[in-house]
Amino acid sequence: MKTICLYFEIHQNTHLKRYRFFDIGTDHYYYDDYENSRSITETAEKSYIPSLKTLIAMAKSNKGYFKCALSLSGCAIEMLENYAPEVLDLISELLETGCCELLAEPYSHGLSSLANPNSFKHDVHLLCEKVYSVFGVRPKAFRNSCLIYSDDIGKMVSDMGFKVMLTEGAKHILGWKSPHFVYNGATAPKLKLLLRDYRLSEDISLRFNDSSWSEFPLFADKYMNWIEALPEDEQVINLFMELCALGIFQPLSSNILEFFKALPDEAHKRGITFSTPSEICSKTKSAGTLSVPYPISWVDEERDTSPWLGNIMQREAFDKLYSIADRVSICDNKQIKMDWNYLQATNNFRFMNTKPSAEGGYRGIYESPYDAFINYMNILGDFITRVNNLYPDIDNEELSSLLTSIKNQEEELEMKDKEIVRLHAIIDRLTREVAKNKPAKTTKTTTKTAAKKTATKKATAAKPKVEAKAETKTEIKADAKAEANEAAPAEEKAE
Repeated sequence: MKTICLYFEIHQNTHLKRYRFFDIGTDHYYYDDYENSRSITETAEKSYIPSLKTLIAMAKSNKGYFKCALSLSGCAIEMLENYAPEVLDLISELLETGCCELLAEPYSHGLSSLANPNSFKHDVHLLCEKVYSVFGVRPKAFRNSCLIYSDDIGKMVSDMGFKVMLTEGAKHILGWKSPHFVYNGATAPKLKLLLRDYRLSEDISLRFNDSSWSEFPLFADKYMNWIEALPEDEQVINLFMELCALGIFQPLSSNILEFFKALPDEAHKRGITFSTPSEICSKTKSAGTLSVPYPISWVDEERDTSPWLGNIMQREAFDKLYSIADRVSICDNKQIKMDWNYLQATNNFRFMNTKPSAEGGYRGIYESPYDAFINYMNILGDFITRVNNLYPDIDNEELSSLLTSIKNQEEELEMKDKEIVRLHAIIDRLTREVAKNKPAKTTKTTTKTAAKKTATKKATAAKPKVEAKAETKTEIKADAKAEANEAAPAEEKAE
């Protein structure tokens, strides 16, 4: 039976303000609050709120049948808390229906997985804690920023305890294989991979309202016919897109939400179900190993990391930022930590993109990629100075030694935590066994005790009779002896 995995990403760009060279050292606030407030409010009103209300209605009217998945970056959660808290309330309501799974991703929606494993691990841990504090759930499945994946990244994700990860079904990786199967990582055999069907996904997110498209207009029955017509053994159809595709990329006037509302009924008619990522991977075996030696993503035709690291400006900014990752990791300054999260966001590097792409035309406040690079590097210059000033007496060699010690301690603590979990499991197993066997032992002991008591009672009851008989025999012997003594003197007299 075919099943659809429907996933939506929620991330919002954190816009930086105009920051000139002469601001370095004097101005440590880097953000355009007006633009951030305007953009998140507009996106919430045009997309997030009506889309989430639609998903809630679909879940309630198709209870137990319709299912979907969401992920939010930590930066997006912070902006929603500040400017559009009703969106978070709607997500909570959607979770209460039981039809939605929340996924983990890097807090910053950044590129730490390509630069620094420790930063990546911390980024993911921070997001999981944030999701738990806001929604009360701990994510079990993972998706990286922009679905970036490679064998090395898969190993890191698996080591963090995740069993399933979402990524792109890129042609140059799949070759003759289909994205409609579950695969496992080459370096992480226990990590299952769900691959996006980019054609079916982008038919909705990019082409739905395109009147020049050969399939325009697209209706739910036609769309489900495409899925039904897939080969019988291709059972998993992964539709991954940004939530703002519903209302921003495809305006509400295009009837995009009505299209979504009709999907469950059309799927049900054809025997097609909906499942969350964790459900699919718990029920479906891997069809084989997928090797991804170089990072892939869901952006642009190349499906690689070139939108963020494709030119010398982007690589210079990227290397400069992560050159201080280790120093940031050991600091406890809240403002430094916040700035670090926002400066890692992928859009900061995307604005520097020089590739000709219809999808990458948006540049925020910048007139050109060079303008974006200069502004970002000015901010980065001030930020690096602030970080270095926290540890003026520590050179790189001392820092390396300190980080090695911290890493060793963390690994030791992880080993101890695993040992504690193992011992708790043993204790729980033994406790269950004792509880299971205790009634039988108690019954056996009680039976023995009762038998012993009965024997004791019988012995006690029999004892007086024995003593009575003994006393009678003694008395007879005494009487016979007395009679003999009385008869003896009479005989002596007679002689």
